[in-house]
Amino acid sequence: MKYLLSCILLFLCFAAAGQDTLTYIRKDNIAYRTGEQTPYMRERCVLDVYHPSKQAKLPVIVWFHGGGITGGNKFIPKELMQQGVVVMAANYRFSPKVSCPAYIEDAAAAVAWAFQHAHEFGGDTSRIYVAGHSAGGYLAAMVGLDKQWLAPYQIDANRIAALFPFSSTAITHFTIRKERNIPEIQAIIDAFAPLYHVRADAPPLFLYTGDREKEMMGRYEENAYWARMMQLAGHKNTHLYEFDGYDHGNMPGPAYYLMLREIRKK
Repeated sequence: MKYLLSCILLFLCFAAAGQDTLTYIRKDNIAYRTGEQTPYMRERCVLDVYHPSKQAKLPVIVWFHGGGITGGNKFIPKELMQQGVVVMAANYRFSPKVSCPAYIEDAAAAVAWAFQHAHEFGGDTSRIYVAGHSAGGYLAAMVGLDKQWLAPYQIDANRIAALFPFSSTAITHFTIRKERNIPEIQAIIDAFAPLYHVRADAPPLFLYTGDREKEMMGRYEENAYWARMMQLAGHKNTHLYEFDGYDHGNMPGPAYYLMLREIRKK
């Protein structure tokens, strides 16, 4: 476990050092699911791709937005722009219009689409990273830890180069509990909890949270236990970072730069 003191100037230096002079292209609202679809699927099962115009064999970040699985919208984080990476920002369906596991299935379909199409945008399929904030981090973790979601696409989840859940819940998501009429503060760990799927052979896992005194509803403590259980399971590449002074909403700021630093090590 690492306790990271925040330093705004350091993060600004990371950002400035990573910027490049390439020309970037953005393509919006690309459908990532095929076959028979409902109107709601056609509306929500889309993603945006941001990529350099001429580079190849670049890392790819599949990014899922937060919003409690009940709201929010895809966006390309400004901190990931002009950083020499391909970014794929995906939407997914929301509760209560759909219920579990529809939104996990959407996230898996988006990740599968990235593996199938990354080369078209200069991406390297051996360097696909899955990340997200809050509910998006939860979806990233579920797709990466529970192999069943990518299996229908004949993709082994271990092909993911690393997982970066930003302030993700480790127990069963509170929206899923709400769908089952379970109180918000009643902790459940079942097949829809990342903690349920700890395993030694999972992709590298980087857990980022805000300050334990500022985070929402014990989110740091969930991640600390998650990290410990991964280690006890024999996973050799789990890392926990806590951002001093940052809350649930603004903790992605420093996390983006640490994620880029890890990706550039590869």
